[in-house]
Amino acid sequence: MGLPLMKRVKRELEHKGAILDIYTDYMEFPNGRIEKWDYVEHRKGAAAVIPILPDGRVLMVRQYRNALERETLEIPAGSRDSVTEPTIECASRELEEETGYRCDHLEFLLSLRTTVAFCNEMVDVYLARDLVPTEQHLDEGEFIELEAHPLQELCDMIYQGTIQDGKTVAAILAYKDKYGKKMDRE
Repeated sequence: MGLPLMKRVKRELEHKGAILDIYTDYMEFPNGRIEKWDYVEHRKGAAAVIPILPDGRVLMVRQYRNALERETLEIPAGSRDSVTEPTIECASRELEEETGYRCDHLEFLLSLRTTVAFCNEMVDVYLARDLVPTEQHLDEGEFIELEAHPLQELCDMIYQGTIQDGKTVAAILAYKDKYGKKMDRE
């Protein structure tokens, strides 16, 4: 069955950014009507990682987010260096850059699209255990504080509205769903 087909008849670049391009799309509806829709293209894609410390706590990063005009608590993440960079390499790099830990074996956890209504951003999320301390390598304009939290505390923070970042919410809940029952038995 399915919905009637929509058709993009024109796309105009409105702004070219460092990692995002913003377009106006002209969409034709099945009835012939044409409307303008916003479209944000994330050119490179991204990766994120949920780092688990030996004691089971999750290592999180606190940083300022301009769009919200406040600090947020998130899992480490970042854009790929190029569209051909494997997301596992990006996740590994971001883990070490932001937390000062590396992991020799990242495990794929899930893939998500952050804002399907107007953006094509894709984020692959990995799990990092058996962390090895190194040192942070923050970008020049990056200011991050590290925090470690028990998994249940992070889940509580999600349901209290304290953690709202989509990739972080998805990663924490996916990790809890996949491994939480095992942890509850231990």
